[in-house]
Amino acid sequence: MPLNAAFVRHASALLLHALIWGLIGLLLASPPPGQPSPLPTAFWLKQGAVLLALMVVFYANARWAVPRLLYRRRGWLYLPLLAAAVACVLGLHQRLEVALNVPELLAQARENALNVSAWCGPRPHVQLGPQDAPDLLNPGILLITLLTLAISTGTTVVQRAQHEAQVRRELEQEKLATELSLLKAQINPHFFFNTLNNIYALTLIDGEQARAALHRLSRMMRYVLYETPAGTTLLSHELTFARDYIELMHLRLTDKVQVTFEAPEHVQEVPIAPMLLLPFVENAFKHGVSATAPSRIYIGVRQPDAQTVEMEVRNTLFPERPGSLDEPGGIGLVNTRRRLELLYPGRYTLTVNPRTAHHEYQVLLTLAV
Repeated sequence: MPLNAAFVRHASALLLHALIWGLIGLLLASPPPGQPSPLPTAFWLKQGAVLLALMVVFYANARWAVPRLLYRRRGWLYLPLLAAAVACVLGLHQRLEVALNVPELLAQARENALNVSAWCGPRPHVQLGPQDAPDLLNPGILLITLLTLAISTGTTVVQRAQHEAQVRRELEQEKLATELSLLKAQINPHFFFNTLNNIYALTLIDGEQARAALHRLSRMMRYVLYETPAGTTLLSHELTFARDYIELMHLRLTDKVQVTFEAPEHVQEVPIAPMLLLPFVENAFKHGVSATAPSRIYIGVRQPDAQTVEMEVRNTLFPERPGSLDEPGGIGLVNTRRRLELLYPGRYTLTVNPRTAHHEYQVLLTLAV
């Protein structure tokens, strides 16, 4: 994980916990109803000890009980454990009240506040009677303890879900990188050696054309080796790569194959995933060319606006070949869709028409970059 992302994640966690304990501390610091200030020191000592106990319960639940019991479907043990934790906090609260004599001190503070009310004159001294032992089931402490456990469980579940989602995203990115590597491996040896053979044959016929083809091939290899690892490239570079691929494939075709490539004359530069358009072009040459029958391949790239790229690919259908991108040997329509979904979720449409009225296989891609 990048350093900045890790820092933001840890800072967010610290801020969240600070807010949680600020809220719980504020609830514990609230005086009993009708209790005047200042509160006795024993009250603050008792509430501080309860706050420490709640912290222990909070983090024990978050770090141990939820992962070890709740997520392992041991609810029969988890729920009684929470009940025991609540009982412990209530018991601690009761013992502290008795040990520190908190109820009597609060009553004394209320009496003192009444005696110093000047506007109603001095009040007679009220002798305090013996205080009843505080109840174990203190409603305020019970509600605060239940709230603490609920927040502890909720934040743990949410953070775990976020962590698992992050792991899934990283795995998908790794898978995507692997697919791209496989795509490069697919192009490099097969296409590279066939093109070299064609260029070698071309040197015996037309040296100038052979040099131009060799220049295109070197430009393509440079693109694959140095631009694809960056994650994005400029649209003009992707179109140049596609044009070079088409020109080199054209060396292997006969006059019976008609290839048309249309692209914007003035490209509006936008970042695009490298080699994103190639599987559709490669598929057209793989399935839309016949050694004997006339065939057509049409590849068109358009930019309706600065942030939209459209691509249309059509190729002739032959009975012996279905023309599908799902056939083994190519990157495949399923993998192509998955790559689009990972890189452009909700920002693309891919329509495949397996047989048009003109007996062609058609692919339409619209991409919001």
